[in-house]
Amino acid sequence: MAKKTKTVYVCSNCGHDEPKWQGRCPQCGEWNTMKEMTLTPEPRHPLLSVQGGTDGAASVKAPVRLADISAEDEPRVMLGDAELARVLGGGIVPGSLTLLGGEPGIGKSTLLLQAILGITDRTVLYVSGEESERQIKLRADRLGTPPEACYLVCETEMERVFAHIRSLRPALLVVDSVQTVYSSALDAAPGTVSQIRECAAMLLRYAKESGTPVVLVGHITKDGTIAGPKVLEHIVDTVLQFEGDRHYFYRILRAHKNRFGSTHEIGIYEMRSDGLHPVDNPSGLLRSPEQEGLSGIAVAAAVEGVRPFLIETQALVSTAAYGTAQRSCTGFDGRRLNMLLAVLEKRVGFKLAQKDVFLNIAGGLRVSDPAIDLSVISAVLSSNVDTPVESGTCLSGEVGLSGELRPVTRITQRVAEAAKMGFRRMVIPRANLSGVERKPKGLELIPAARVEEALRALFG
Repeated sequence: MAKKTKTVYVCSNCGHDEPKWQGRCPQCGEWNTMKEMTLTPEPRHPLLSVQGGTDGAASVKAPVRLADISAEDEPRVMLGDAELARVLGGGIVPGSLTLLGGEPGIGKSTLLLQAILGITDRTVLYVSGEESERQIKLRADRLGTPPEACYLVCETEMERVFAHIRSLRPALLVVDSVQTVYSSALDAAPGTVSQIRECAAMLLRYAKESGTPVVLVGHITKDGTIAGPKVLEHIVDTVLQFEGDRHYFYRILRAHKNRFGSTHEIGIYEMRSDGLHPVDNPSGLLRSPEQEGLSGIAVAAAVEGVRPFLIETQALVSTAAYGTAQRSCTGFDGRRLNMLLAVLEKRVGFKLAQKDVFLNIAGGLRVSDPAIDLSVISAVLSSNVDTPVESGTCLSGEVGLSGELRPVTRITQRVAEAAKMGFRRMVIPRANLSGVERKPKGLELIPAARVEEALRALFG
């Protein structure tokens, strides 16, 4: 007697399933995310076993005592890109599953291709489901000389991919992208919830059984999240996000999830004709010295990960043309901008309710460090009164709702970076003054406990 199939509706955002279609997911509350999925009770295809055999009792592992497990760090696979290796925590861990997401055309494939081109002592298999062999070859010739142990296959069926894996046995596997591959064991189109979940589970099993690191490329939705079910991000060990405006030269690589390292590290790249180049000195590239003396510009000492850098905060304040004030920001959280404007109006006394405020973080970067709050307020006020911030002044401080300047982290690194770039004055929270281990020569530290004290030191 043939077994019947079962139809369920799975949320593409969180992975929650329901027996009937619903307009709103009861788990995450998102609308129009329930997608139809057919479940077949048939056993999995024999090719799903990465070792070449079928599932059985022989593949079941016996429990191991926790005290008998070695806690030594495994040697990581060193990539050809030092910036990518640093974001991963020092390299890629054997047996790990990494997901790289980003907007179309941002440079995900270029980043991974130039990383594997630098691996000369290991066999690498690059599986592409989006581009032809000739397209990838043209990009590889532009980036560098391909090593002898780098192999390429353009395939979308997972069963055929695993056949190539068993014959080649690579030391690193790259799949570009997980939304284009599919398993013939499922009666669903590539990119659907069931196919993405099944293919990711197959690759996870292969990575854990063989100890081979696997890197997946994932598409993102219009709101910037990884496309497909939310369980995809829970399955993988590391989630990397490649950010940046395609109209700018700079890109930022962030780790949103990392089971083998810190999630605070970032990598900064500059897009050139011959590939992505790591930015060793972001402070020198993210500032424009020729714009000094103009109103609405303040320099902030920000920290992303363990790397300090100086960045320009640009603001423009003008009278609202249609009675309703606009609030627009690029590279900064719009809700936090509204909070800072409310603090500026309530605690300092500047009326901005009937004025348009436009904020921009120079270089097309998005910075989440709260220490740039003081520079945002200073840039807005500088544009409002049309008075420039004195040249050679740097700012760092988090602004509270009562107008106080809260201490920031890694103040010593921020001060050292400002001194290295030739700044003469730096406004910091008063609580951070005692935390500066060594006061550099030529840099005057101006402590301030409240926003009005800092603004008085800047504008008199």
